[in-house]
Amino acid sequence: MSVWAGERSFSIDYKNNCFLRDGKPFQYISGSIHYSRVPRYYWKDRLTKMYMTGLNAIQVYVPWNLHEPVQGTYTFEGDRDLEHFLNLANQTGLFVILRPGPYICAEWDMGGLPAWLLQNPNITLRSADSDYLQAVSNWLAVLLTKMRPWLYQNGGNIITVQVENEYGSYFACDYNYMRHLRTMFRAFLGEDAVLFTTDGNTDKELLCGTLQGLYATIDFGTGNPPIRNRMLSDMLSLGANVNMYMFEGGTNFGYWNGADHDTQFRPVVTSYDYNAPLSEAGDPTDKLLAIREVIKNFRDIPLGPIPPASAKMAYGFVNLQKIGNISGLLDTLSPQGPVRSQNLLTFEEMKQSYGFMLYRTLLPRDLPHAISLISPVNGIHDRAYVSVNGVYQGVMERDITLAVNVMGRRADQLDILVENMGRVDFGSKINDQKGLLGNLILGSDVLSDWLIYSLDIDGAIQSGWPQSMRKDIHLFSETDGGEESGPTVYSGTLQLPGPAHDTFIKFNGWMKGQVWINGVNLGRYWPQRGPQQTLYVPGPLLSSSVPNNITILELERAPQHRRVLFMDRPQLSKTTAPS
Repeated sequence: MSVWAGERSFSIDYKNNCFLRDGKPFQYISGSIHYSRVPRYYWKDRLTKMYMTGLNAIQVYVPWNLHEPVQGTYTFEGDRDLEHFLNLANQTGLFVILRPGPYICAEWDMGGLPAWLLQNPNITLRSADSDYLQAVSNWLAVLLTKMRPWLYQNGGNIITVQVENEYGSYFACDYNYMRHLRTMFRAFLGEDAVLFTTDGNTDKELLCGTLQGLYATIDFGTGNPPIRNRMLSDMLSLGANVNMYMFEGGTNFGYWNGADHDTQFRPVVTSYDYNAPLSEAGDPTDKLLAIREVIKNFRDIPLGPIPPASAKMAYGFVNLQKIGNISGLLDTLSPQGPVRSQNLLTFEEMKQSYGFMLYRTLLPRDLPHAISLISPVNGIHDRAYVSVNGVYQGVMERDITLAVNVMGRRADQLDILVENMGRVDFGSKINDQKGLLGNLILGSDVLSDWLIYSLDIDGAIQSGWPQSMRKDIHLFSETDGGEESGPTVYSGTLQLPGPAHDTFIKFNGWMKGQVWINGVNLGRYWPQRGPQQTLYVPGPLLSSSVPNNITILELERAPQHRRVLFMDRPQLSKTTAPS
């Protein structure tokens, strides 16, 4: 950061309808990039490409739940090192429009709000609820203290800071909440920080989302490409300040994807490519080149070519071996053992934010014929995989499949693996609790007396399982009965023939699940539901010197061939592609 911070200023000239940087009119041309969706190794690459396109600023969300995954425990290291990202942007020559929330939407789990807030079932999110305000205040005290030195007037590159996000779209319309945030932002960032709000352009949204003392901005879509480029040109010619969302989309690694809920629950896919000017893998597109040609007409852009696309490699097929059914791996995946409860408990009541939990009970009577297991209150949040004595019975799914037929004998073991597929990130349903909500009914019986297992699959894999335990576990051979049904873990290795490059993994014949490479959770695959058919594998995750460990949790049915394909290009739709 600059040593002559005292000479710097950034402000709004309302009379002339422009920003002032160091007293002179300033126009930003910005693009959105989320550091949380791009591997740290590639941050500099993406920022350089944005700068070389002609941008002079970037817009950045800060996901609260990324940095405070457990209440009171803050993390800003590695891929979460926000200040390192800001420093790289500064070195590159990019100003920053910071959007710290506390709510961000962004198609991110719960809109960036931490799931532990829902351990209080009565909390009213995004409001002046005292419990919510206390949590927000604690978080902002940490974050904004870190951000103050990065303000432009203090020698950094943050020129404006957003307060909340699209609050006019939220039902609460709580001015006391917005006033509280304004007070906090002013207290930690100073009276000279340029604070703003962003909302849609309807009267209702602007009424509830804006507040005196906060600069009001709007967001909107632009339609097809010719209109988009013409609109960009028109806006720049008017002197408008523009941000393009997204300029680099990235990836919803792990469990970070959010979900929509209008008429029904719909999880966001793993890829956040967004059809952006820079692809999910950071490659320049024709759209980027067209944008660059527009920007050339309004400001001098850096000399030289935009850095090219990174090398991609097709590593071919990798065969996987069966490790075991989830129900038989609980000693490893839930070493703390189960919680016994007469009634069902949610993820939040079990203090688990993401991933999977297993609910176990016994059949109350003989079921010689198929009987429906029903969630009468639509309480499957979000998908449940049902087995009796290890025999897969079928799937239940929120808003779609509320019943499944089961058979068995009295005292047979009923296992229900429940998957959290991402919390709603927008609208009135962001209080999105996970697990089994409300009773399950089997015929005329209300099921009770549960053993509930929190599964730490990620922790086990990060510690080297299952590869580290190959000598201690039975690996099923390729001839063990063809297709396998129900939640099952598979494992294999990829030996690279040379240097590590970006690649894309495809799941021909697989149904739905989660995949890890070298302990890193790449995200969810679901080719049957689509449209995404491949997952992005960043080259820096791979090793060229030792075998790369691949672990898959297939939730429904693995193909008989039990192999995956590493390709040199993505397939983000169900159109024909190499197989």
